[in-house]
Amino acid sequence: MIRVSFLSLILTLAFFIVSCDRSSSVTEITNVIVIVGDDHAANAVGCYGNEIIRTPNIDRLASSGIRFENAYSNAPVCSASRQSILTGKYPHATGVTLLTTPFPDEGNITIAEYLRDRGYETGVVGKTHFNNRTHPLPDHGFGSSMSHSGYRDWLLQQDMEPIPDSISVLPKWRPFRDSARIWLNADVLPSAVRQEYGSAAFDAMKAIEFLENNRDTNFFLWVGFHEPHSPFNFPLEYAGRYDPADMPLPEGSPEDDRFVPEIFRGLSEADKRGIIASYYTSVEYLDHYVGEILDAVDELGLDENTLVVYMGDQGYLLGDHKRFEKHTMWDPAIKAPLIFRVGNKKTKKQKNDALVQFIDVVPTILDILDQPPMPDVQGKSMRYLLETRNARGNDYVFAEFLEDNKAMVTDGKYKYVYTTGKYDLGQGYATGEGPSGVLHKLYDLQNDPGETVNLAEVPGYETIMESLQAEMIAIFMDTHPAAGEWVDTLSTGQKLDFFCEPPDEGAKRGVE
Repeated sequence: MIRVSFLSLILTLAFFIVSCDRSSSVTEITNVIVIVGDDHAANAVGCYGNEIIRTPNIDRLASSGIRFENAYSNAPVCSASRQSILTGKYPHATGVTLLTTPFPDEGNITIAEYLRDRGYETGVVGKTHFNNRTHPLPDHGFGSSMSHSGYRDWLLQQDMEPIPDSISVLPKWRPFRDSARIWLNADVLPSAVRQEYGSAAFDAMKAIEFLENNRDTNFFLWVGFHEPHSPFNFPLEYAGRYDPADMPLPEGSPEDDRFVPEIFRGLSEADKRGIIASYYTSVEYLDHYVGEILDAVDELGLDENTLVVYMGDQGYLLGDHKRFEKHTMWDPAIKAPLIFRVGNKKTKKQKNDALVQFIDVVPTILDILDQPPMPDVQGKSMRYLLETRNARGNDYVFAEFLEDNKAMVTDGKYKYVYTTGKYDLGQGYATGEGPSGVLHKLYDLQNDPGETVNLAEVPGYETIMESLQAEMIAIFMDTHPAAGEWVDTLSTGQKLDFFCEPPDEGAKRGVE
């Protein structure tokens, strides 16, 4: 009898321990912080394998969370990508595929709106790229907002020590009006500001104020840093941190030459290495303030119940394919860091190789919060990837850049890119060679990770290309607001041409 009671006690204790462990799983998360680096490429982070750049705080986040090695943005341009992330919908479904298109409030529900309606305090700090011009401006669900104009107003109120004339600083940023070496900061010049007055310092300060003011309630905070976007801003104290001579410089391939924008053709090797050094410095500056936010989470006792996500809005080409921009479908431009830290629980598996895309971020957050899914989301939750080792991700991921009438789909092994080639490259990146005409590109990502050889017209690859092409059309048909029965009557080429036109209201060349 005594033995049975003792055994019962042991089983009861074991059940209690397991129950406690379960109760401390991701279902207890009540707060969310999403931190976004602007144009931050996955290959410019220490934990993603870059041994030169210094990102100790993002690396620290990854060491206690899970980093996704194959996370794809759904658009290699800021506004389209950000609004896609916030809604969990493809850019063509949000109505924002071009750089300056206003984010339509009607027909779109952001995660901030969704959570605010469920009692969460919501806030946004820094870059949003909503592009709205109506008055009053829609808040898109954010109860509090602090934009870059707030930073400029704050800066005017500060009693700052003048910068000596002997110190060379960044000139006014005038992209495409000045030569690329100037607006891409080839001379590795700091901004005319000391660290405590920099934009990243301000954004972190406002983010921490939000955390302090809302520590006793459930919240959703979106922090959009402006770094490392060109001109790769960093303050005076960060000058000289990277020697341009030490910077890696990709060689590119002969296939790249036809499509190199004219603005990059005059850059010397020294210019290119200087641009990369500026970008690395800006990333290190950003990383410092990611660390300040993480420290505040710990100091305020929010670490146990807070999900922290770090991501880039898309990547950036740092001399890859002989250019410095995003706007393309090569991996360094379309892949970005994506890190989830779920509370303060340590994880044994810090790296996940599953194929994921950024429209999956919102459904994942809601799943972790145990909230019902948003009704029109097109992504899927990745929570199972956070909890299960070696789970499979998406079969395919998709991206579009409709300024250049271009779309991409990949299964992680092969990548297919289609463009109508109706125009020379847009947004100031014209090649001067004129429109290319219809282009099909197929890359073997496993055997040619640098994407240097186009297999689209190589015998033996027809079936692979046709399969990926069919998947691209299926994605468009399932998710595009203009897809209908009449579209199904079109040929494959006609469907691709139709879907690769920007659906943005009033869109045409040079407008929106």
